[in-house]
Amino acid sequence: MRTLTAAFRPYKWALPTDEVARLAGIDPSQVLRFDQNTPPLPLASTRPAAVAGALARVNNYPAGGYRSLRRAIADYAGVEPANVVLGSGADDLILLCARAYAGPGDTVAIPEGPTYPLFRIATELTGAEVGDEDTVLTFACRPNNPTGTLGPLPDARPLVVDEAYFEFSGETAVELIEDDVIVLRTFSKLFGLAGARVGYALAATDVAAELNARQAPAPISSVSAALAVAALAARPDPAPVLAERERLADALRALGFAPLESHANFLYVPTDDADAVADALLRKGIVVRSFPDAFRVSVLDREDDDRLLEALGGPTVTRGRSVRTVRATAETRFATRLALDGARRVRVSTGAGIYDHFLEQLAFHAGFDLVLEGAGDLETGDHHTAEDAALALGEALDAALGDRAGIARYGNAVVPMDDAQASAAVDLGGRPFAELKLELDPGMAAHMLQSLAQAARANIHVESTGRDPHHVAEAAFKAVGRALGAAVGRAGAGVPSTKGRL
Repeated sequence: MRTLTAAFRPYKWALPTDEVARLAGIDPSQVLRFDQNTPPLPLASTRPAAVAGALARVNNYPAGGYRSLRRAIADYAGVEPANVVLGSGADDLILLCARAYAGPGDTVAIPEGPTYPLFRIATELTGAEVGDEDTVLTFACRPNNPTGTLGPLPDARPLVVDEAYFEFSGETAVELIEDDVIVLRTFSKLFGLAGARVGYALAATDVAAELNARQAPAPISSVSAALAVAALAARPDPAPVLAERERLADALRALGFAPLESHANFLYVPTDDADAVADALLRKGIVVRSFPDAFRVSVLDREDDDRLLEALGGPTVTRGRSVRTVRATAETRFATRLALDGARRVRVSTGAGIYDHFLEQLAFHAGFDLVLEGAGDLETGDHHTAEDAALALGEALDAALGDRAGIARYGNAVVPMDDAQASAAVDLGGRPFAELKLELDPGMAAHMLQSLAQAARANIHVESTGRDPHHVAEAAFKAVGRALGAAVGRAGAGVPSTKGRL
């Protein structure tokens, strides 16, 4: 085995989530990772149905060179499939480019620090040295990681441009691939597939052929390829991330920090005590990336970012009885964040249309904060998605209630809605039961309320009448929400039962 130089340092990961949880004294599901520059939740396209076909053939090697994925990438990037080189994330392709161009005695140029450490690691693994004279290869990082800056492209050739954060900047060097430029991208960032490890290079046809000849015969799994194809078929919009980035940057400035202007999905925050800030956050279950004179934070979403700001000294975010849960089956996957003492901040996004609307109405009228996101196998109909979304909400409600001590336990409400009127009564005593009479049902409304009662260990009685199925169902969900809002209310400190237990 060839000896590496004494100065070589391998890539260093941050603490894994379970260790962070132990350090902070919290459940792993409550750990917030601001160190990975990935979305807070997977895309809706990342669901079991997307990989069902690949799993059915997982006993076989990928055949045909991933033609569907190469075609999808080519269409997305505006090139031809022959220009595409696949890899296990952009990291794999950085290593591939380094070993294709450099070896012992050669010199490779990398961006001025701070920058992504794998450029140096890849160079040193080939036996080459990092420098600026007589270079055989030059790496560029646009936008730069970790600073988020968007510097000029070097004139040197051959040039490898790491565009892992391209979607957030909108600037690319793809038009230069015929000028000895190789562009690297990844599905780990905007597309939320970091765990699937899918990256791709875009290069001139002859260069791509040479790189493919030096690449592993099957560089990614067929399951990962299926996830990437599904992601490209439902491309996410980076605009909400960009808007949240600016909100987070403004909030950090209000706390006295000075984050650099960013063209990526993270912020680089210079400070003299970066290690101390990172360590203090770590002990609260919040992981950021620390550098000698700055820390870097990923842009997640408003709910998570507000928790970061609070931990940094910002205004307290009232969460009260809150939980974060994940429910996954062979058919669906939902991530739920629920706060019983909320401010009616509600977002439900499962793709189930009207049933998302019903759950939003329930949570809003209960006074909860709720984020329920994920996806199910909608190609078979709404049933599994709607049912499991209600089960996910019920499980989160059960977890947020804990031992149920101090709650009112009972609640009731009557809600008129145009031609419809619904009455609901709720008992949170712990025995699941549902007595439901909906005069008209658009399809899944009664079953969802039954599923909610089951998972939340609640007794729910509903009667709703009217002439329009939508109104009958919506009034029922609003009534249940208002009854739940009363039932979860605080009423003393003891267990609300003459038996002494629920």
